[in-house]
Amino acid sequence: MTGALGVSLLLMVAGMAKTRTGAPQEAADLTRAAERLRPLRDTLTALIDDDSTAYQAVIAAYRLPRQSDDEVAARRGAIESAIQGATAMPLRTMRACEEALRHAPAVVRFGNPNAVTDAAVGARLLLAALESAAMNVEVNLPGVRDAEFVRASRDERGQLLSDARQLASEVDAALRQ
Repeated sequence: MTGALGVSLLLMVAGMAKTRTGAPQEAADLTRAAERLRPLRDTLTALIDDDSTAYQAVIAAYRLPRQSDDEVAARRGAIESAIQGATAMPLRTMRACEEALRHAPAVVRFGNPNAVTDAAVGARLLLAALESAAMNVEVNLPGVRDAEFVRASRDERGQLLSDARQLASEVDAALRQ
């Protein structure tokens, strides 16, 4: 939800008629950013429910019976699968937030000077959403036995965090211009 709100703020600024200098190229760049941001807002909004569904699957897996050896094995497999799903959702959130952050520097750089701080706040919300999702990835990984899944998830998590923090720095630099 925080990520969707961040994108919405970027879209608000990108959609304003007035740009920093009024140059046609600025308006074109903001229009392009808005076109790319709209589906990301929709994705982040949908991920709210998807994440909840993934969490419910984990709860359901832990509630499975475990009286017989077969039930224990089935439960263990269901838990593994559910936790992987619960890890995939915040990774998807991280990807969407990072992609949205790629457009934030341009929105801050070219947006209406009276509203660029709104765009910068949007970028900060995206970073907060991404960092929060990263915590959810990390907390789930100890429950996963698939070492390759854990390695790939941890690597992607780290790269997305690094990229997002760099983009947030670019937003800060654009704000100071």
